[in-house]
Amino acid sequence: MNDNVFEQLDFGPFQPLLENDDITDISYSNNGQVWIRSLTKGNYRTEIAGLDNALVEKLAFQCSNVMGVSFNSANPFLDAESTELRLNFVHESIATNGIALVIRKTPAKIRLEKEKLLKEDYVTSDIHDFLIRCVEGHCNVIVAGETGSGKTEFVKYLASHTKENEKLITIEDTLELHLDRIFPHRDIVAMKTNNIASYTDVLVTCMRQNPKWILLSEVRSAEAVTAVRNSISSGHNILSTIHADKASAIPYRLYSLMETDLDVDQFLSTIYRYIQLGVHIKAYYSTKYQRFHREIDEVCEFYVDDDNKPQSRVLYKKSFEGTAVKQNPSKHLMDYLAAQGIFLENVIDTTANNIGQSQNITTSKSTYNSGNIGNDRIVSNHGGVTTSQIETL
Repeated sequence: MNDNVFEQLDFGPFQPLLENDDITDISYSNNGQVWIRSLTKGNYRTEIAGLDNALVEKLAFQCSNVMGVSFNSANPFLDAESTELRLNFVHESIATNGIALVIRKTPAKIRLEKEKLLKEDYVTSDIHDFLIRCVEGHCNVIVAGETGSGKTEFVKYLASHTKENEKLITIEDTLELHLDRIFPHRDIVAMKTNNIASYTDVLVTCMRQNPKWILLSEVRSAEAVTAVRNSISSGHNILSTIHADKASAIPYRLYSLMETDLDVDQFLSTIYRYIQLGVHIKAYYSTKYQRFHREIDEVCEFYVDDDNKPQSRVLYKKSFEGTAVKQNPSKHLMDYLAAQGIFLENVIDTTANNIGQSQNITTSKSTYNSGNIGNDRIVSNHGGVTTSQIETL
């Protein structure tokens, strides 16, 4: 939908909500209920004077008219998309308790910055710097979390730290990244899948465009997983998002989306070999901060060991109570980064000097490899000394 035409639509009582940068999603349903999702308050219901089914139907018909499509019982679904807004209408013949509308705002800007992330306890300084250095060292990173946790925003932030002379291609089914508009001076191609061009079709063309980085929108289908696997195995670097309840579960979540009898060991070996990091973002209403809070609560390294076995290594894990565990990356990741010209030494602060009290715990390496890691214990093996670190944030 043309942006100029979109700007001419009469949003009526919705307009103040659209102009509020704190609001990311607006939901209208059930004959007048309005629910808001915001960056600071999370989900909450609000009352909007003058907003009813008739006004929403009028907005739907405005969209359908300028798009040249019908919106009625025979065509009960309507999607309208501009550069920074996405609208989805459901006709009352399907939504039996009244017409339904969801408005998603996707502004072309980077909302996150280091000072803001540290001030809001989104991430610790050492973990932040480690992730940025990994992007500079061309690590493949997948960010996990629930809907509304801010996965896409964090991927945009990571992408902003790729080198300016490196070509980026974004592949999305709905436009949200807008990196081509945020960085108009860079070599960025924004591709969008549709009924004619599938993920597979677009990816084939993408490869021929010779990008350094491929940014895939949320991985939620077997086709998208295949696109991820083909991208990383062909030597391209990726940043992407997925729904998963923790970073260490990302490879298995990818496998569960395949819906085939593909050999699990073979699949996981590919994922563990080529995806270096998983990051999990948690979003919740915090009584401590008295606002909706987002934070990185787990960072996990993936690699294939010298015996060709997939291994995961939790580098950072924060419990809901605020207890955090850290350890430095494995030699495999350090060597990978060194080959990219990125040299790290004790990049993750496993001391308690600036965070709180710590306690060393010694355990065996087999405990780590078996996956028996709780919220308060993790294994690290550096220079023949096996230690773990517990920190209280």
